[in-house]
Amino acid sequence: MTTPTYVFDAYGTLFDVHSAVGRYRDEVGPKADLLSAIWRAKQLEYTWIHARVERPATFAALTEQGLDFAIAAIGGVQKGLREELLSAYRSLLPYPEVPDVLDDLKGAGARLAILSNGDPEMLDAAVHSAGFDGIFDAVLSVSQVGIFKPASACYKMATGFFGVEPAAISFQSSNRWDIAGASAFGFSTVWINRAGAPDEYPDMPASRIIKDLTGLAPKLTG
Repeated sequence: MTTPTYVFDAYGTLFDVHSAVGRYRDEVGPKADLLSAIWRAKQLEYTWIHARVERPATFAALTEQGLDFAIAAIGGVQKGLREELLSAYRSLLPYPEVPDVLDDLKGAGARLAILSNGDPEMLDAAVHSAGFDGIFDAVLSVSQVGIFKPASACYKMATGFFGVEPAAISFQSSNRWDIAGASAFGFSTVWINRAGAPDEYPDMPASRIIKDLTGLAPKLTG
């Protein structure tokens, strides 16, 4: 029997990207949710543009640029808060169900990995902060191939590491564009649709759609 292999996107899938601003909601004020939404949108946009024009960049730098745009868009934040927000992004909170799901899958003998646009040091910090040390067989950063997802070279990192064909990997992401890229590559894909968003990319469908990662864990759903 083939050992089940689960590969996870990190930001927005395992780790709550809005928890950084959430820690400073009072300091940011009534535009906290708007700030966080713009920050995330620009961070992603910048990765797509850099990938499209084949210009190298670190995820940390693009995260910082996204925050600067978001701060300007809402009219500014109090002095020193920018640095606190960037620091908080290195220790994002995992979604509530994630620890139990990972433990369940690991206990069932599955192989687990992260495949993320994040820089290695950012991913290491997030994994350690969440208490996930030793859980993953691999934490794969696209910095190794010099381009951001959804470029196929990024997904190829997972098949290369595990030595399997794409269809043998279950790839989980909350980002529908990421699911589209992974589906086109040939992964079995699971879209974690936490927000209940409408589906898109009909020619690159998800294999499954679930509302959170609990749907992966037999002990938690049975």
